[in-house]
Amino acid sequence: MESFNLTQSRYRSRRGSNSSSHSGAPGAGIWRTLVSLAFVIALSPSAAQAQNLTDTQVALVSGTLADSAQQSWELGTRAQTILSLNATAFSVYTASSLPPPTSIDAFGSGNSSTLSPFFDIARTVVQNRTASNGNVTGPQPLIQDGSAADPASIGFAVLLANWTGLDSGEVDYAGAARDQLDFLFQKVPKTPNGAISHRVDQVQLWSDFVYMVPPFLAYYGVTTSNRTLIEEAYTQIKLYRTYLRDPSANGLWKHVLLGTGALDDGHWSTGNGWAAAGMLRVLATMKHSQYSSSFSNEQRDLADWTLEIQNGMYQTLDSTLIFTNWAGQPPSSSNFRDASSTALLASTVFRLSLLYSYHHNLPIAERCRQALFASGNRQSSSISSSYSTALADMNHFTMEGYLSPVVNPHSFNVQGNTSAEAQAFVLELHAAWSDWIQDGAQGANGATPLTSTKSFQTATLASVGLGAWLLL
Repeated sequence: MESFNLTQSRYRSRRGSNSSSHSGAPGAGIWRTLVSLAFVIALSPSAAQAQNLTDTQVALVSGTLADSAQQSWELGTRAQTILSLNATAFSVYTASSLPPPTSIDAFGSGNSSTLSPFFDIARTVVQNRTASNGNVTGPQPLIQDGSAADPASIGFAVLLANWTGLDSGEVDYAGAARDQLDFLFQKVPKTPNGAISHRVDQVQLWSDFVYMVPPFLAYYGVTTSNRTLIEEAYTQIKLYRTYLRDPSANGLWKHVLLGTGALDDGHWSTGNGWAAAGMLRVLATMKHSQYSSSFSNEQRDLADWTLEIQNGMYQTLDSTLIFTNWAGQPPSSSNFRDASSTALLASTVFRLSLLYSYHHNLPIAERCRQALFASGNRQSSSISSSYSTALADMNHFTMEGYLSPVVNPHSFNVQGNTSAEAQAFVLELHAAWSDWIQDGAQGANGATPLTSTKSFQTATLASVGLGAWLLL
């Protein structure tokens, strides 16, 4: 493998914690006609605007995310959300080319303020790392964690801080990123075929890994002109898919395999969302990089693998439009509804449409988005004055502004009260949908639903109303 030096860094100071066919839906006849027409109406911008977050609501959710993100992966996820919402020119999803400009003001002076909370994450993590280890250098994570993968999620922010010359070289972002990279390859255990473990103390694979590590590897490769690292990002996803993909469950991924302790061979909904979102971040990085043409096959694989997860997940969806914690299992006291994975997966549908023109699941994702952002019957007059009323009447938000219901982000088999990652997923969904609308809502009229269960079709027609019938 090529040398892992930040050769393109503006400052190079030494150093001082989880393919499928894309054909249309099966079947034909009156049901397919009605459902397709209903989805076209549901996807129209005028209809969708009724279930959209306002700027005030986005600000409230962003504030709760900032307050609640404390753990390594929460900080990494929040950092990505900041780019998706407020500094899109530096996001791999919307950047015209990668690596980005070295000046944060290249796209306008406003980027300095919008990127400030993003860079605060990178700065605080790197400075705390130095303070806690007494300037010891060498292979080590950005944050000490039982997960080998989760701290790497912050690596993207550290790399961009280094690339743009944040703090004029006074903070060793280059060294911190290099130490994180070396830690993954030199200290973390691996499977015999080279899959990097998600855990530090044993070889164990989690679907969450795909969001945490491969995007970091790919972006490291882009900012150092190291093609091998971008290829390694793809390879790690391919290896994880080999272990975790369940062919008996329409290609859904299992959650935790190998090793001992917290094993989970179920199809955790959030884990499938993590995997799909991570693959798309690598796809976007490849597509916009200097090596795009040499990774055409890999980009197709990533798009197909993402679509496969989406297809498998949406086939488990029922008329509530909200996934259960473990996909494909009936709801129960131990298998609660989970709005966080619903938001995350829907965001990947809009991103895949924008990145690779795979529009198949747009209708279902849009119905889920509308359900998540729909207004309810809660009366604002009954809300304590200490709470904002911005989200007071929305079905899937608490009075404090948190998405609900959600899985406990620190215990995947327990329902939670609040979740930092869920707040990030809501904002990612809002950002992805907004980008898709701004791009002209490509694919809305041609999208064909891949889910064909009668319960979902009936619910969709009922929610849209008589408009579809009148178009016949």
